Amino acid sequence: MGKNAAQIEENSDIFTGPVFRPGDDGYDAEIAGFQTAYTHRPALIVGAVHTEDVRAAVEYAARHDLPIAVQATGHGLSVAADGGVLISTGRMTGIRIDPVRRTAHVRAGVRAGALVDAAAEHGLAPLNGSSPSVGVVGYLLGGGVGLLARRFGYAAEHVRSIELVTADGRVRTLTPDDELFGAVLGSGGNFGVVTALEVGLVPVTTVYGGQLVFDTPLVERALDAWRRWTATVPEDLTSTVTMLAFPDIPQVPEPLRGRYVASARIAYNGPAEEGERLVAPLRAVGERLKDDLREMPYPESHTIHSDPDHPHAYAATNALLGEFTEETAAALLAAAGPDSGAGAVVDVRHLGGALARPSDTGIAVDHREAAYVVRIITGPEDAATRAAIRAALTPWTLGHSLNFLYGAGAEADEAQTRAGYRPDTYARLAALKAEHDPRNLFRFNRNIRPEGR
Repeated sequence: MGKNAAQIEENSDIFTGPVFRPGDDGYDAEIAGFQTAYTHRPALIVGAVHTEDVRAAVEYAARHDLPIAVQATGHGLSVAADGGVLISTGRMTGIRIDPVRRTAHVRAGVRAGALVDAAAEHGLAPLNGSSPSVGVVGYLLGGGVGLLARRFGYAAEHVRSIELVTADGRVRTLTPDDELFGAVLGSGGNFGVVTALEVGLVPVTTVYGGQLVFDTPLVERALDAWRRWTATVPEDLTSTVTMLAFPDIPQVPEPLRGRYVASARIAYNGPAEEGERLVAPLRAVGERLKDDLREMPYPESHTIHSDPDHPHAYAATNALLGEFTEETAAALLAAAGPDSGAGAVVDVRHLGGALARPSDTGIAVDHREAAYVVRIITGPEDAATRAAIRAALTPWTLGHSLNFLYGAGAEADEAQTRAGYRPDTYARLAALKAEHDPRNLFRFNRNIRPEGR
């Protein structure tokens, strides 16, 4: 029996939730997540059902100097655990809505779709992203760029309080006057395990949006029209344009099957009549393979992006751009367009608006001056493709966003994490890491190393 296994045999009945070891029935199901390129292989899994399970698991790991990984849905897996303790929080699914204060209290395993539905019962909405299956807590720890981000800013700026288990096994309640509060939001799981948080909701019941999809001959024209159009739209409108080749398989709708397309995704917080007026320049590009723009109940907002809902293997990098010029578009088309053979999904998202304004919340999100972010999504093995497309954007690149790094395994190193922050922000986070997790127990993430290590 190895060292980890011997340690784990001691006192592992201290947990209320289920406990799994390699070889146990249910172990493989527990480590499975949305990201299938790689999985955690811990020596012990604690299926937490409440905060005390999490606290006991952290205390146990700290006592034996075992590293700690955390997984709710497995969307954000970046560095897989090999040994140590995995705290699985997917069973912690409680939601409590306060319609008077317009807040939601969510536990660590709540998914975005469940929160959207719960808030909608009170005429409210969270500032969720495009996928309903993403974990709310993980999304907020990354900063959270939502469907209506240009109107409401980063979702993490709307967090009111955080329940956090730190590396010493202590349960803390953080509020904005605590210096650790802002450090936690934007730095992933570097400072402990968030077991619950309270986040503000907005009085949004409907959204005007959907997709305009253009066939291959119109891709270049659509990208240029969208580029020029974004300089004219109000902050109430957040949009992306995505270029991708649909596979020729039965699961893809017939009009899109086997085609390389440009898809403009629109989310507008305003009346449908004004939305129709605003999108007229995009419709003028030409015939669409798909045009489903409409006013919809907010719980249908996930259809705007129609993100894949099945687990699969993927990786992504991104480039934050100061501007998106005619030359930028040409460089992107050459590197990733229909004639490039790149095989990547490229998504250009319009930033600015409330995302660009300084915030007094202190959340660890930098590069607010960026006007656009280009996401480059491929299979996990296609690192060279991702790097080549990103390199083509170098003249306009300010940095990258940790919020839009997906998977990538060995690429998730210290240099990649540092590049997501200003030097002073990283120094502040590293100092706090040294204070609150000096042994770097929470390192299966886009890791911030403790200052001095």
